[in-house]
Amino acid sequence: METITIKINSNSKAGKMLKDLLEMFSDKPGVQVIREESPYNPEFVKMINKSVSSKKRYRVNDVDKLWESL
Repeated sequence: METITIKINSNSKAGKMLKDLLEMFSDKPGVQVIREESPYNPEFVKMINKSVSSKKRYRVNDVDKLWESL
């Protein structure tokens, strides 16, 4: 058996089509679809997404004083 890892953007038309195709074949013998959960903590992901959408930014002039500037 061969393992193939595919990352699909399910927001795109091609991604949706490929995902549907894989799900159709997952019922057939010899094909197994394994979904892995994200290794990231969901709370951490929410925090990062909130930070990205925020307009607040910090400028660090000296990397050695990074934590002091925050």
